[in-house]
Amino acid sequence: MIDTLQVRLGRTLRRIMTRPRIDLPLAGGLFLLAMVGLVTLYSAGGGNMSLVGGQAGRFVLGAGLLLLISRIPPTVLRSWTPWLYVASTGLLVVVALLGEGRGAYRWLDLGVMRFQPSELLKLTMPMMVAWYLHPRQLPPSWKDIIVVGILIAIPAGLIAEQPDLGTALLVAGAGAFALFLSGMAWWKIGSLLAVVGGMIPVAWHFLHEYQRNRVRTLLDPESDPLGNGWHIIQSQIAVGSGGMFGKGWQHGTQSRLDFLPEHTTDFVFAVFSEEFGLVGVIAIVLLYAFIIGRCLWIAMEARDTYSRLLAGAIGMSFFVYVFVNGGMVAGMLPVVGVPMPLVSYGGTSAVSLLTGFGVLMSIHANRKVH
Repeated sequence: MIDTLQVRLGRTLRRIMTRPRIDLPLAGGLFLLAMVGLVTLYSAGGGNMSLVGGQAGRFVLGAGLLLLISRIPPTVLRSWTPWLYVASTGLLVVVALLGEGRGAYRWLDLGVMRFQPSELLKLTMPMMVAWYLHPRQLPPSWKDIIVVGILIAIPAGLIAEQPDLGTALLVAGAGAFALFLSGMAWWKIGSLLAVVGGMIPVAWHFLHEYQRNRVRTLLDPESDPLGNGWHIIQSQIAVGSGGMFGKGWQHGTQSRLDFLPEHTTDFVFAVFSEEFGLVGVIAIVLLYAFIIGRCLWIAMEARDTYSRLLAGAIGMSFFVYVFVNGGMVAGMLPVVGVPMPLVSYGGTSAVSLLTGFGVLMSIHANRKVH
């Protein structure tokens, strides 16, 4: 019996590792975006090669995971999904007990590296929703919607308690996108949005004071220009001063003179806007749009419900990351600490994003045969 299992496992591994799994248009878009990120990071960091080298190393690690995951069939990923969801949610509990961060409990120190488990939920959350809905009749019933809501609320609540409201909303959104793509009637979607809207006044009383201040600052940043409004004001100055064609690479002043805070992480897109102007912003937005569009095309070509919902949710979540960071930098959304995908400096975020794209590569390789 053991010999038979070993033979079967060996055959499965050989089959997985010998199949090509790369969607070249998507891989090309991601590579180009990563290069733009490294070039921007070099300028934002004042030519700090250790910063760029560290991010490049994370890209290499993420690319390795992308290649590995892309060779695993979606059926295998589906069978692993409940365990991955439970494990990643369990890590959030560990973070609550042992975590560390800037005034918050978000990170686990593994000795050789610090790791943010909430990033895992950006992938395992839509995987779990897609797994739950896969064998059920669609569009989902109210019972299934409630169960999905509980699956989303547990990890989102744990992340919000760290506190990391921005990531909690992104994780909840990733699960909600999978539910939305399941064919829900518009009146049900409207009903859910009305319930969420009605809960906002209640949720306001549970926010930390610094979170409330971020919302107040968005409405009137000039009320505290040297305090809470500093981020938004300096970011808007950087974006506006770029003009049509920008000041040129490494010629931005807001980051080099240290006016712009977090200029290698949350506000690196402001650096890009200042140096490359409106033309550069349009170009990178088109690149993001191509990647998102390719994700949605892969979703449409997916073989089964699990793959379709998961691919669509990953693509829509990627759109939200871009939209939220861009809106934050432009002063249209509150500062929530959401990085610009593959442009902002950040190891866990880059690796988790590329791992998610590995799942998309796997779904593409196992798409419907026309």
